[in-house]
Amino acid sequence: MSKKLICVIDGQGGGIGSRLLGVMPPEIKEQHEVIAVGTNVNATSSMLRAGARKGATGDNALIYNCERADFILGPIGMIVGNGLMGEVSYTVASHISGSRAQKILIPSNSCHVVMAGVEQKPMEAYIQDAISILRKALDSTNE
Repeated sequence: MSKKLICVIDGQGGGIGSRLLGVMPPEIKEQHEVIAVGTNVNATSSMLRAGARKGATGDNALIYNCERADFILGPIGMIVGNGLMGEVSYTVASHISGSRAQKILIPSNSCHVVMAGVEQKPMEAYIQDAISILRKALDSTNE
């Protein structure tokens, strides 16, 4: 099994990233490199407290780690210029969306993006869906 780099990205208070890390199975955290990358120190700190072993903050950290990542998890606002209440620059959004990494995004209407065809459900259900998608993707890369 090859070790994968999983970037969990968030901004503001890091709530979505923290929840993703909080439910991420221990075996994923042990078998792969999981890094929390925040748009600000509060988001990064929150994700570190939730179980990430490594953390980095700011635009350059986002760009650098997205270029290296195999998987990127976080809110959909991270691929939208001025997303996450203006914390995501157009440059960062471009690097994240242009990354070769598989992106597993949590839908949210807070960044003026409405996903047609996406069932409305509680945030925790989206979080569980994202972890399920990650687990299946990691399993398929090991076959």
